[in-house]
Amino acid sequence: MSKKDLTQKSFSVLIIRSSGVLLLFGFTLFITNFYSAENVGRYDFVRSTLMVLGGISLMGTNQSIIYYSGLLNARKSIESIRSIYSKMLKIIFTLSLIILGFFMIFFNESIINDIFKNRESYSLILKTILTLVFFAVTMLNIDTIRALKKTILSEMYRSIFRFLLVFIFAIILLKTNNEELLVEVYLLGFLLLSLFSSIRVYILFKKIDKPNDKSESFTITEIFKTSSPMALSAIAYFIMQSIDIIILSIYKGFDQIAYYSVSVRLAMLTTLALMSVNIVIAPRIAEIYENQNMQKLQILIKHSTRIIFLISICVLSVLFFFSEEILSLFGQDYIIAKNSLLFLLAAQFFNAISGPGAIYLNMTRRQKTLNKILVFGLIINISLNFYLIPTEGINGAAIATLISLIVWNTITTIVIYSKDKIKIFLT
Repeated sequence: MSKKDLTQKSFSVLIIRSSGVLLLFGFTLFITNFYSAENVGRYDFVRSTLMVLGGISLMGTNQSIIYYSGLLNARKSIESIRSIYSKMLKIIFTLSLIILGFFMIFFNESIINDIFKNRESYSLILKTILTLVFFAVTMLNIDTIRALKKTILSEMYRSIFRFLLVFIFAIILLKTNNEELLVEVYLLGFLLLSLFSSIRVYILFKKIDKPNDKSESFTITEIFKTSSPMALSAIAYFIMQSIDIIILSIYKGFDQIAYYSVSVRLAMLTTLALMSVNIVIAPRIAEIYENQNMQKLQILIKHSTRIIFLISICVLSVLFFFSEEILSLFGQDYIIAKNSLLFLLAAQFFNAISGPGAIYLNMTRRQKTLNKILVFGLIINISLNFYLIPTEGINGAAIATLISLIVWNTITTIVIYSKDKIKIFLT
């Protein structure tokens, strides 16, 4: 992939992602101005819980389908991806049922509500678990579409359709005075998305050549062994993104979750470039590494990191200098999140200059190495959250994120250079 191709494809994805972020931004503005902070907090609590448990039910299948697409393209056997996808669905359905059974057997309403000090917690978590299979199938489908080189379509599902549905539902709820059903319509959206995206995947599979003598077969055990290390890293990453909100729900109210979640969403705007570039280069990293062309791989990583930084610094600057004005758009009460937003922006600045380290390790068969790094970062993150949130509140949560992100990104950079002599850090 040339520098020109990388830039063009990355910007195409970035435009769609930016549109999705604007949609999410509009949705957040809408609910923070027209819904109570408690309702917004319930929504964010469910969203964070879904990310964590959804990562378990996915078991890394959405990441490994990208890896397999790069591998199969290098071996001229992409038609084998249909069989891999079918076996991944079996993994998802099985794990979703196990999570539901485990929750129903070992937890009751009083235990959950006592942990979170809220009488709604059990009901919210149960509804989330019942939606897991639809969430997981949706996310697998999105990355399967991407693996089949329909990146733009994949991003339409990930960035546009995913938020558009809940936005439309939220407007209807407001017009009908049913704001308390925001959580339910958010979860309902994944049922619809899983259906529509599954139909699209089926259509794309129909266009692939039928299996031939060169087709490769992978057992469920082999797929699980490839996916599970990716799952551990994804779960660790999801937990790092969500654990602060979950711990806030233990020590603080749903209103504090709402204020903090806005600062998190704003800071996440700066990750648009990183995610857009990762989407484009992930299968290429796997393909180039399979052919052991390390010079070509270094060039790809170098260009990628520079694109990530140049785009991210523009967004970071705007958010940094106009943080109070931007937060006030969500309501005057949300200005309380200014300091937490600044801490989170510092974290994302370091993230931008660190390059695509996590995706590099995942696509070069270093999933176990990435797991160890992220688990170490997660331990630091959880420890700091429990230590800082009781006294510092949302600022403590943001500081925990900043420190843990610096730690795991630094270790990732050092490991990649020591193993492959590839520089992913901005140079």
